[in-house]
Order: sequence, then structure tokens, then C-alpha cells
Amino acid sequence: MTLYTQREAALVLRLSERTLERLRCSGLGPKFIRLGQKSVRYQQSALDEYIEAREVRSTSEVVGRVR
Repeated sequence: MTLYTQREAALVLRLSERTLERLRCSGLGPKFIRLGQKSVRYQQSALDEYIEAREVRSTSEVVGRVR
């Protein structure tokens, strides 16, 4: 199992670390693992699920909330 730091996950998703943090705090980001009070990690499978859940075929489609 591969675990990514916030920085690594942000690079994979092509987001800023701050955006990923905001998504996590609002419950709109990919699933994550808390290894301590300040240590957060992301599994590759969670990042893949997050990306797949946002796949659309048209600009008129609405991307739903994924938890």
C-alpha cells in the first residue's frame, strides 16, 4: 500500500496543498488516513476514486459531492 503525504497527493491531483487541505476540511476531498494529530496520508486508491468520481462527459454535468 502506497501512502502519499499532502504535498505528494497535491502533486498527483495537480492541486495546491492549500486547496487539498480546504477540500479535506470541508469533507469534499479524497478520503484520507490520519496517522496522528497532524499527520495525514492519502492512499493511491483514494486519489483514483476521487478523480474517477469527477469524470464528466459534458460541461453541463454537475460533479456531485463524494465522501
